Amino acid sequence: MSEFLNSFILSFIPIFVAIDAIANIPIYLSIVSGFSEKSKKKIVTDSVATATTVAIVFMFLGKGILLLLGITIPDFQIAGGLLLFVIAVHLLMPGAQKNVLTSSHDKDVGIFPLGTPLITGPAVLATTLIVLDTYGIFVTAVSLLSNMLVVWLTLAHAERIMKFIGPSGIRAFAKFMYILLAAIAVMMVRRGIMGAFFK
Repeated sequence: MSEFLNSFILSFIPIFVAIDAIANIPIYLSIVSGFSEKSKKKIVTDSVATATTVAIVFMFLGKGILLLLGITIPDFQIAGGLLLFVIAVHLLMPGAQKNVLTSSHDKDVGIFPLGTPLITGPAVLATTLIVLDTYGIFVTAVSLLSNMLVVWLTLAHAERIMKFIGPSGIRAFAKFMYILLAAIAVMMVRRGIMGAFFK
């Protein structure tokens, strides 16, 4: 049980950092501004369902697709780590936005851009595949679903969280998450190099 808990924590944290649920709150609130409470609930449900489906499907098919293309796990670790690092550095820059599609008021905003790429984007897909290779499918699935539950809770109570933390608090938290994401990216590259050249 303690071994599972340890693996769960170690797999939950990088996925949590990659999803960055707290930083999505201002974006979500800007998108749903003017919508009815019923519509907001539907958008939250659609976004989490879409994000979870995309992540789960990629978790099962991603490795097979890589093998079909002749891409090894170390290759993906290096590429994924570099991609995450670039994303993290970009998001750390002053004035950077997580996504430019924050003014959309389409009825399907729960699917796009909220579900994907805001919640489940390249960072989450890359991190999920690395976690899968490290901790196995069961631990990864539990960590992923737990993170999606966190996302649902944060979006469902976004207005309360925003009032409690405040815009400045959310920005500070987001910057800290991006620094962690950059560190995880470096770790992924290091593991990829070790796996490719020092087996």
